[in-house]
Amino acid sequence: MPKSSNGAGKSLVRATLAIHEPPAGTGTTPGALRKTLRFDFNPAQLSLSRSAQWKVTPTAARRDGPKPEFMGVEPRSMNLEIFLDSSDRPTSDTVLKKVESLMSCCRVTAKSLATKRPSPPWVVFQWGSFSTARFTAYVSSVEASYTLFGTTGVPIRATCQVRLQEIPRKTGRQNPTSGALTAQRVHQVVAGDSLPSLAWREYGNANAWRVIAEANGIDNPAHLPTGTELVLPAAEEVRH
Repeated sequence: MPKSSNGAGKSLVRATLAIHEPPAGTGTTPGALRKTLRFDFNPAQLSLSRSAQWKVTPTAARRDGPKPEFMGVEPRSMNLEIFLDSSDRPTSDTVLKKVESLMSCCRVTAKSLATKRPSPPWVVFQWGSFSTARFTAYVSSVEASYTLFGTTGVPIRATCQVRLQEIPRKTGRQNPTSGALTAQRVHQVVAGDSLPSLAWREYGNANAWRVIAEANGIDNPAHLPTGTELVLPAAEEVRH
């Protein structure tokens, strides 16, 4: 069971993994939101990595070796442990369903097959203001270890090791406070929200509501139920 001595388990802000359809075209903005997987416990730890590729070509003319040539930057990757537990509800299938949702991230979606662009879902991990760990990615692997079972044999506790690989976005303007690219985020609709008001608040342009509608597969912008979760595309992808 995760240790909470470092404060992670007691955080008021819960980590989530937003699971989206892949884009219908060639863009880098995820498609409609399929599901938001809410963590039972915040991660006790996670690891992020990034690497740069350099090429060194040995030559006999340089006694101390040749000057390395920079070839490019590799996308980020993140290893994440997700602990799921419903032992207080021995007949619940919550753990089973959440593991199935994670496993489905490695399967091609029916919608992408129908559009002849087969792809597994795209995901966005979010944990409050931890912006370094928030990026569009695909799930390259999921390994689930079931450690406790209910009276009917249904697993009620599991630990999942998940690996995310970044899907690079277009280079755009930077956030002046962090120096990082403006990250997309997920917004939960509250009473009084509308697509134009969200577009104005997010991009300073009410007419950009069409971008939000397209990213979330919304056919009727007048129908926006409270509690709906919307992906808000990065500002650099919105034309003013």
